[in-house]
Amino acid sequence: MAKVNIKPLADRVLVQPMAAETKTASGIIIPDTAKEKPQKGKVVAVGPGTKEDAVTLKVGNTVLYGKFAGTELKLDGKDYLMMRESDILAII
Repeated sequence: MAKVNIKPLADRVLVQPMAAETKTASGIIIPDTAKEKPQKGKVVAVGPGTKEDAVTLKVGNTVLYGKFAGTELKLDGKDYLMMRESDILAII
């Protein structure tokens, strides 16, 4: 995992989305026009939390998030999502 020079504030988390699936379970290749936006990613950076709530995520966690969650960022040619911890649905 690459080191990023971004430190999220409060309860925000920086997530690197995983690649979209290129084949179905039965082996059918999915064309680029039919691929869905991935909803799974790796946590790259975590903010310190707030006075009321501590952040429970750690760098390296694999998480599930909502389809339209977060703000898209592009750093050093890689795509990332910045979102609040509450936008994350589960840790895998």
